[in-house]
Amino acid sequence: MSGIVRRLWSSQAGINWRAAALLGLFSSTFSTLVSQFTATRIGRDAVVDWMVVAAIPMRDAALQVEPSWPVILTGILFHQWADFSWALVFFGLFARWTAGLRPWTILLIAPVWALFTSASEWLFLVPLLPFWQPIFPLEQPYWIGFLVHLTSASLYPLFPYLRDTVAGRRPSAHGRFAAVWSGGAILGVFALGTLALLGWQGREIPWTGHDPAYDQDYMRRMMAHHAQGIALAKLGAERAQDSHLRSLARLIAAAQTGENTVFDQWWRSWFGDASQICALAERDSMPGMLDPGQIEALRGLDGPAFDARFVALMTFHHAGAIAMADDAMRQADDLRLRIMAQGIRHEQRGEIALMHGLEGLAAVQMALGDLVLPAGRAAPEQAAGQRPSP
Repeated sequence: MSGIVRRLWSSQAGINWRAAALLGLFSSTFSTLVSQFTATRIGRDAVVDWMVVAAIPMRDAALQVEPSWPVILTGILFHQWADFSWALVFFGLFARWTAGLRPWTILLIAPVWALFTSASEWLFLVPLLPFWQPIFPLEQPYWIGFLVHLTSASLYPLFPYLRDTVAGRRPSAHGRFAAVWSGGAILGVFALGTLALLGWQGREIPWTGHDPAYDQDYMRRMMAHHAQGIALAKLGAERAQDSHLRSLARLIAAAQTGENTVFDQWWRSWFGDASQICALAERDSMPGMLDPGQIEALRGLDGPAFDARFVALMTFHHAGAIAMADDAMRQADDLRLRIMAQGIRHEQRGEIALMHGLEGLAAVQMALGDLVLPAGRAAPEQAAGQRPSP
């Protein structure tokens, strides 16, 4: 038996599988680091995104107001397992067609592979079979997954060198390419890590635009809007009778807290002082803002009555944030704000759908619709946006 194992280990197929596994370790770790360091630059909270990924295998147990380290690590490890598996599929399972490709050919194919694998996860594997988990596509726009998969696949051209190394062929004809390519990847991670560190210290890449008036107004208003949404979500996380609704409330609180953290970091970096507080009259004029009495009345409810009222209030509140984000997609001066606004719009439309029980193919269809919806067309159904009765 040991002789058979040795022959398989040293066979061409065995070499391909071993090199693919090694590549999977490198590419998944690379995409994790790039994702972590890049998130805030495009308006994402990496911790919340890892929590959403962790919800794929862990379900509602992963959803927390303040994501814990075990949940964050589960999300990272699940992501790395997925990236690792796709490398095994490409160079192990499909080795008959891919193992002999040269680095530049692999580089040309990599974006197509990233498009296929990310779409497979976002459209089928996660929301349908085998996981049947609609939170992932409704919470994270597809383009995030595509960029993550593209980052991972960008290291695939190293496979010929790794195959030569595993096979003991030295020197490898691909050694020079591998040295340059891997060196560029390491420098890229170092540069992104430096930007992340500077941003954490309040020194983000400067604001880019001509007139900051709209961007400042939008950021102030959305932070105030989120603050009320967080308070309402935390109340739902404590009091909702339905366990799934409590989990969704925790997700909403975490997502909006993370976004406010990004807003605050950007404000301090771009405008040099603490973010301004909205006046009471300005808060009252925002779409979706609730009267304090409505939240107090919610506190007096229990059981199914609380759940129904919470969903109605949060749906109305989300509809206001969606309208604000939709407007920012058209008018914000800094590109990062427009990108973040699209993410907020997608996420909050998705959360409305989740609170109303959407799942399966219907969730996929809605996620796709939210993704391609033009700016200015994002208002939820009119009934969902009506102010709930006192």
